[in-house]
Amino acid sequence: MPTTHRLTPGEPVRLAELPTAADSYHSDRKQAEETFRDLRQEIAYLQHRLYSEGKQKLLVVLQAMDAGGKDSTIRHVFKGVNPQGVKVTSFKVPSKEELAHDYLWRIHKPVPGKGYIGVFNRSHYEDVLVVRVDQLVPEAVWSERYEQINQFERLLTDTGTRLLKFCLHISKDEQATRFQDRLDKPHKRWKFSVGDLAKREQWDDYRAAYEDALERCTTDWAPWYVIPADQKWYRNLAIARVIHSALTEMDPRFPEPEDLEGIQIV
Repeated sequence: MPTTHRLTPGEPVRLAELPTAADSYHSDRKQAEETFRDLRQEIAYLQHRLYSEGKQKLLVVLQAMDAGGKDSTIRHVFKGVNPQGVKVTSFKVPSKEELAHDYLWRIHKPVPGKGYIGVFNRSHYEDVLVVRVDQLVPEAVWSERYEQINQFERLLTDTGTRLLKFCLHISKDEQATRFQDRLDKPHKRWKFSVGDLAKREQWDDYRAAYEDALERCTTDWAPWYVIPADQKWYRNLAIARVIHSALTEMDPRFPEPEDLEGIQIV
């Protein structure tokens, strides 16, 4: 598996010290985009094998600040896969029914079954991010969730789910640029909410919450990748590399055909 951008369990996380720009890692956008397209084709083929085999499962978790690029990542990285074998779940504000259960109840159901890739657009980490920043529950409650999440993810991996977690790391300046782009382009205005500005004012609080989540929930069985995401072309390449590597290691195989000797089509 690629180690670039992967956090190490037990090491402190300081997002201000981690690059948001691509220039530290790749200087040739054209070459990066060509490599990405090749990887994407191979991901689609490996996903076809995974679905056909029906024995293994992969869960991809995406977290980011607002305008961090979760939707765009899903569109680009998973373009061309068989939609029957990939399920995307976007976690919004919990419903009344969901709030009546423990916070992981709504998370566990869409975890992919055998043969599937699951993609989480936001995830169980919202319960140590927005819940913490907006003080929706007391600190005594959310502070216990880091270890609960670690054990939940251990359960998933112990029962056969390969887990990849990506934090799309953008700068505050890039967020402002993307918000302005949404305002300026009519076809993007639906993505903008006045509430986004309130969240932007909480940037430092969210950064602190992310740092704690990344540091306390990077484990040997489910490490985080912090992906420089100011440049979408590099973000796509970096994530595709990790997903491609994971699927290659999983090495799904087409099932052996039944004994078809003597069968004729008439």
